[in-house]
Amino acid sequence: MAPAISVVLPVHNAAATVARAVASVQAQTFADWELLAVDDGSTDATRQTLLELAESDPRIRVLDIARAGIVAALNAGLAASTAPFIARMDADDEAYAGRLAAQHDYLLTHPDIGVASCLVDFGGDRAESEGYARHVDWLNSLITPEQISLNRFVEAPLAHPSVMFRRELLESHGEYREGDFPEDYELWLRWLDADVRMAKVPQPLLLWHDPPDRLSRKDARYSPEAFFRLKAYWLAEWWQRAESDRRMKARYEGGREAVAPRKIFIWGAGRSIRQRAAELEKYGVFPAGYIDIDPNKSGRKVAGHPVLAPKELPDPEESFILAYVSTRGTRDLIRAGLRQRGWVEGRNFLLCA
Repeated sequence: MAPAISVVLPVHNAAATVARAVASVQAQTFADWELLAVDDGSTDATRQTLLELAESDPRIRVLDIARAGIVAALNAGLAASTAPFIARMDADDEAYAGRLAAQHDYLLTHPDIGVASCLVDFGGDRAESEGYARHVDWLNSLITPEQISLNRFVEAPLAHPSVMFRRELLESHGEYREGDFPEDYELWLRWLDADVRMAKVPQPLLLWHDPPDRLSRKDARYSPEAFFRLKAYWLAEWWQRAESDRRMKARYEGGREAVAPRKIFIWGAGRSIRQRAAELEKYGVFPAGYIDIDPNKSGRKVAGHPVLAPKELPDPEESFILAYVSTRGTRDLIRAGLRQRGWVEGRNFLLCA
């Protein structure tokens, strides 16, 4: 009989931490699980450690693949899994004892939710890794499906090793994809684009360590440029479908033959933001102008487009704002200011980065 949960754990040269990660799964209050530990061509003692752990616990299965990278290891684990719910785990993190029980219960009691994540505790030095610590704080502020969906183009809204999802999502929307992008973020954006609802159990269930050799620190697939390219593609997909739906709705409800397309305005006119707008243009989304608080830029043209002051905001029914200002405090101020003026997030504007 298949277990209730399959835990997929890709591993490469993690002999120093993998036993700790596996022990945290073994300590779960929910015992009906299998652990698929995929050894991705390790050259240290990782494989031997896993085999010794498997000898004493039949719920642990060790899979060996030639060195192929995390995507191949993840998909090998998924292919070997047998449970209706898939949980992710990384070899350098620790799951709290109630994690699997809480996420399993959440998915059972929320049939509309496809992916259940959780809050995570930052397992690093906040002084040395201030940026990453702030990212964890931001992650933990997104709990509901609406918050996760609306903030998907800022940063990855879920910590990869914190999730549990339904097996049928793989059959309906595909597994991890190989490419020059972060594999987890691509999966979230692809599934969100297919209207998969994601939420978080509102309590810390994972200690998310921040080792200096973390893959996201050294692999080009996790560079800022890779994130910008990925976000631009899926943002363009979202925008074009949203505009198509809006025009179709207006036509059928109002009896009009055609509805004028809305103009895109980018909040922020600095060089880095213009570079992100250029990524959007590759997918057919062209800005009509920029919005910037700098009085020296207001009234001028940047990259051939006018720069407006915030007080000159266009009509929300005829335009859409993508706020690309990356400073988190400033993003919150922009959101509050637009809401105060009656702009609706997701309908009239989105925060991006």
